[in-house]
Amino acid sequence: MNTAVLRTEARLLAREPGSLFWILAFPPLLLVIMGAVPAFREPQDGLGGLRVVDTYVPVTVLVGMIVAGVQAMPAGLTGYREHGVLRRMATTPVRPSALLSAQMLVHALAAVLSALVTLTVGRLVCDVHLPRQPFGYLMALLLAVLAALALGSVIAAVSRTVKIAGAIGTAVFFPTLFCAGVWLPVPSMPDLLADIVVLTPFGAAAQALGDATAGDWPAWSHLGVMAGWAVLLSAAAARWFRWE
Repeated sequence: MNTAVLRTEARLLAREPGSLFWILAFPPLLLVIMGAVPAFREPQDGLGGLRVVDTYVPVTVLVGMIVAGVQAMPAGLTGYREHGVLRRMATTPVRPSALLSAQMLVHALAAVLSALVTLTVGRLVCDVHLPRQPFGYLMALLLAVLAALALGSVIAAVSRTVKIAGAIGTAVFFPTLFCAGVWLPVPSMPDLLADIVVLTPFGAAAQALGDATAGDWPAWSHLGVMAGWAVLLSAAAARWFRWE
């Protein structure tokens, strides 16, 4: 990967206050708001003794990467294609694939940073335990990031303009938030609904992150769901993506 391209993409993302807010600031802010509700800081028998705010940590971790993958990255890639940047790059020593790789890496790093900030804020402000199974948590986190970027790549692949990418991204955004448990954490969902949601990449991610936080190794079925979606969506993006 061309390091100059990577640095340029990092600087461009740093100049997008809107994207940075929703990726880095909104998830921990959402967690703090949840933690400010007294009832959400009390252990719940229906949650196995956990507090509601505890169950929302995996959710808020996923929010940042969903924003990065589903909304921020597709708009950037589609904008480059729409304005002919990728076509012009094809005539230079810097290949368009270098730009694509840099975009994915920059947004992946932003998503991971968002997760770290959220975990730190959760520990310091809401007294939420850090993951007791850090290696399992890291594996689940990386697979979730890959799935988010793969989904964003598909959106960029099928969108001809930035407006279309924004519309598709918004249409996908809210169902992914639901599957991640924003409105109702996956452990609190009715059994049938939870069984369906964990077949989606972010429902599986929420469960895997929650298991690792509790000290258990994430279920291989949940890790497999995320890996399978990442491979399937990446293949679809590679099939449909056009440089022009």
